[in-house]
Order: sequence, then C-alpha cells, then structure tokens
Amino acid sequence: MSGSRQEAVASVGAALQRYQRSVQAFDDAAARHLGVGPADLRCLDWLVDGPKTAGELAAATGLRPAATTALIDRLERKGLVERVRSELDRRQVHVRMTDAGQAVTWEVYRPLVEEGAALLDRLTVEDLDRIGALLDDMRGLTDRLRDRLTDGR
Repeated sequence: MSGSRQEAVASVGAALQRYQRSVQAFDDAAARHLGVGPADLRCLDWLVDGPKTAGELAAATGLRPAATTALIDRLERKGLVERVRSELDRRQVHVRMTDAGQAVTWEVYRPLVEEGAALLDRLTVEDLDRIGALLDDMRGLTDRLRDRLTDGR
C-alpha cells in the first residue's frame, strides 16, 4: 500500500472503526443467542478472568449497585453465575461463572478464539509484540477518555 502517512493513519483508523463495529455486532448477536442483555454479557466477559465482587462488576459494567444486583440475580436464575463466599474473608461475597455458564459462553466464543488464533499464526513474534503494545496503549487512551467523560470533564 502506498501513499502518505496521513492516508495510512486514516486507513488504520477506518479499519479499527470497522473492527470495533464488527465486534459490537458479534457481541450483540452473542447476547441474543445466550438470552441476555448487553450489560449481562459484559459481566460474563469480566467473570472469564475469575470471580469478582458485586462492586467490581458494577465498576466494570458502569451500572449502579441496585442494577448490578438485578443483573447478577438474572444471570443466577439462568444458571450462568453463582454467588460464593470469599475464602479469605467470609463476609465478602464473590460472583463467579458456573460450569454451565462457562460452557455456553465458550460455545459462542470458541470459533472466534480458534479462527482468530489461525490469523495470528501469520505474524512474527515481533509483530505480535508490537500489536500487543499498541492495543495496550489504545486501551489506556480509551480508559482515560472514558474516565474524563464519567467525571464530567
């Protein structure tokens, strides 16, 4: 691809926007397939990393505490999550995905993970390191800008 740096940056920006829209559309379809809402799916995504407190889930989803409790209740009724007492502090309750929750979400996202891994096989370790660093920097940027919006600035 030839052209100016400005054209290349614009092309990458457009590709990122198309990718972001595609991911959002995929997640919307995944949520409908699982019979959950967008915030519920975002909660399940955060729980892939391990159990979280209701407060951590509220921060991750951007919901108020009462709405987070209702979200957890919905997912619990569907058998996708469960509440468990912390092993370190029995007063604290964590939410974790059930085996069934992990199985149904993996069923939806497994093809994306497997076929995505095949796309990454075309890249060198150096390419992957550069992309990983860029994505971390971009996440930092969006986190800072989100915080600015949330803080009302």
